[in-house]
Amino acid sequence: MLTYRLLVTLLAGAELAKRLWARDGQALRARLGLLRPDHAAGRIWLHAASNGELASVRPVIDALLADGRHLLITVNTDSALQMANGWGLTKTDVHLAPVDLPGPTRRTLRNWRITAHVTLESDLWPQRILDTPGLVLVLGGRLTARSAKGWARFDSLVRRVMARITYLSAQDAASAKRFVEAGLPQSALGPVFDLKALYAPPPDQPDTTLTKAFDRTETWLAASTHEGEDDILLTAHKTALVQRPALKLILAPRHPRRADDVARRIEAHGLTGARRSSGDDPASAQVYLADTLGEMHLWYALAGVTFVAGSLTDRGGHTPYEPAAFKSAILHGPDTGNFRAAYDRLAEADAALCTPDAAAIADALITLDKAEQQARLGQAAQDALDQDTDLKGLMRDITRALGA
Repeated sequence: MLTYRLLVTLLAGAELAKRLWARDGQALRARLGLLRPDHAAGRIWLHAASNGELASVRPVIDALLADGRHLLITVNTDSALQMANGWGLTKTDVHLAPVDLPGPTRRTLRNWRITAHVTLESDLWPQRILDTPGLVLVLGGRLTARSAKGWARFDSLVRRVMARITYLSAQDAASAKRFVEAGLPQSALGPVFDLKALYAPPPDQPDTTLTKAFDRTETWLAASTHEGEDDILLTAHKTALVQRPALKLILAPRHPRRADDVARRIEAHGLTGARRSSGDDPASAQVYLADTLGEMHLWYALAGVTFVAGSLTDRGGHTPYEPAAFKSAILHGPDTGNFRAAYDRLAEADAALCTPDAAAIADALITLDKAEQQARLGQAAQDALDQDTDLKGLMRDITRALGA
């Protein structure tokens, strides 16, 4: 525990210094566990690392609120904080998570009268799990072979943490096996359940300016790109334009703070661009830079083809469930470790195309030039990923674990 605490202290120091430098008092108080509620009701503490995890757990949040629960939702990023606050949830407070040290963690547990802790996927923080006075639930738990090897360096701490978990539904069977090997009691292991499969598109639709500017058949989306991927995708787009001159690319970086750099790259490739954040008219642009938060569903709705990014580098790839929900034909790179089971199902059904470089991406874009082709591949992806997403069953397990 001492080594872990030293590492977290170093990370916490950097985060607190950044907030202090930015004079962000609210964030600083949240990170130190100094915030207090405005009413005394006990709360379930639900933690989501970032946007993707938060969006995937929304149906669970809604079900807990409908069951009369009060929630404290914490996140690790400002963008996730903005997303959750934008939902306008009742009986819910949303803040940045406290750093995982004894003082901030225990203040949060005490101030907010936490009765149980629910955390998602791989974001397991030992201090809060060990200190939570009530039950600890992990939903969609993910433990890769690489992470398990890293955990082995803290074997004693990890086994203490695993022993405190009341209920864990793993994202895949391999993760479930690794959690048990790490010390999770067999009695705490719930059914395999991928939270990302619960994704349901928000109700709002693209406005007329967007629908007029983008013909779905002639539009493809690069979703959640990371540094090192943009040039590959822009090269592919420029190549495809030779045979499909009407083709448009919506490029949505994972982190909008990279937008200025991406805009320079668009220009360097000799492509015309427009930016969402600037209110530019997308009608005549070859590349539309979608540099805002919380609007990815609009871009899926506009794109007949989606390249799921994070898969051309060592990021492990992003979710295929969201484009599949819109029946957008899916392209992806070779690195899909974050969603191995989902991509395996897509591969078995020939429901997505693995395109490892700019030439392969361009070839796929040139081939998928008809609405019928795109729709067929998009439908195949939706069918392949249509698993037993029994939300009622999951909520029954959660409610039983949490008690009345």
